[in-house]
Amino acid sequence: MDERAYAPLLSALAQNGVTCVLVKMPFHLAVLDINAANGATALAPGVQSWYIGGHSLGGAMAYSYAAKHTQLVRGVVLLGAYPTGQSGLPLLTLVGSNDGVINREKLAAVPDVTTVEGGNHAQFGNYGPQQGDGTATISAESQQSETVTRILQFIAAIG
Repeated sequence: MDERAYAPLLSALAQNGVTCVLVKMPFHLAVLDINAANGATALAPGVQSWYIGGHSLGGAMAYSYAAKHTQLVRGVVLLGAYPTGQSGLPLLTLVGSNDGVINREKLAAVPDVTTVEGGNHAQFGNYGPQQGDGTATISAESQQSETVTRILQFIAAIG
């Protein structure tokens, strides 16, 4: 997915005081550069606490990166995604109740999944409908607003 699809969500986080770095992936596929986040900290040297997040396959890759960089990352935010393995890091997993893309069997193994009621898979970003996804019963703006609130709560809880 084009990384700019997540700019509105990150802009809303930034408006709430969270420094955000949006990483461009080769051919819009996080799996092609799992270490793309390596340079992110240099872009904001004043940031003391780093969290990493991603959507769908990008979330799985973000989690894999975090598991290998636990000294750098304080927590992980997964949107329409589930962790790949164990990291010991604090984890926020958000899934739309109408998500028709995520593997529900793998998601069932994740403790403390937060459901965005009425949300779907695609509305965590702004890229339009996704094949196989469920129909959202809330707007993308509402889904992203709730997502921002949950992320801010997660960060505040960790410190």
